Amino acid sequence: MMPPYAGQPLNAQICQEFDGVGMTSPRSRQRLIDSLLQQGILHDSRVAQVMNMVPRHLFVDPAFAQRSYEDCALPIGHEQTISHPSTVALMTQWLIAEQPIHKVLEIGTGSGYQTALLSALCSEVYTVERITELSYQAQSRLHQLQVGNVHFFTADGHWGLPDLAPFDAIISAASPETLPPELVAQLKEGGRMVIPIGAEPQHLYGFVRQGEQLQQYPLGDVSFVPMRKGVAQ
Repeated sequence: MMPPYAGQPLNAQICQEFDGVGMTSPRSRQRLIDSLLQQGILHDSRVAQVMNMVPRHLFVDPAFAQRSYEDCALPIGHEQTISHPSTVALMTQWLIAEQPIHKVLEIGTGSGYQTALLSALCSEVYTVERITELSYQAQSRLHQLQVGNVHFFTADGHWGLPDLAPFDAIISAASPETLPPELVAQLKEGGRMVIPIGAEPQHLYGFVRQGEQLQQYPLGDVSFVPMRKGVAQ
């Protein structure tokens, strides 16, 4: 049995106000979800429902909006990308698989798409972005969707948010060369972390904290932007 939702339900009426036509229509979004379900990539009904509500085209550059419901990464400016929907589905459903997530730390706000999904699945979302402009843009999009349980921070993701730890879960959309011990220290007992690690190639891992030990679960090869240090405008 799946754990219950812990997040705040998305306002379906507000989400529908951003529905497009043609390649940005709800039908296109449904086709993407159906494809992920048929491939067995997406198997958590909670994640499927939320992905089918959030208008992904709102989170990409208008020049790429027609490709929003393809299973591909798309540029969002500042040499950053919005991840493949299949990768988002894999990471999200692994993160919430075992227990309700009341407090999640997201490293790499990016466009805010993953953040929006987490807001509907987790009670409180703390999201860190090192690029100030991207953080502002994400805040604007989530404000449009009337999402109210997300806390935004502009900071170096390597360090997490130690003053707000511990977290039930941590998810990263950027790949460090090695697993940052600072993030591990901020994960509560029994907490789950999903993060890409490495330069080239990169590998996606899930971790579960048990005391001072981490159980490691390989989740496949991926391609993410590197986790860079410092804060940028």
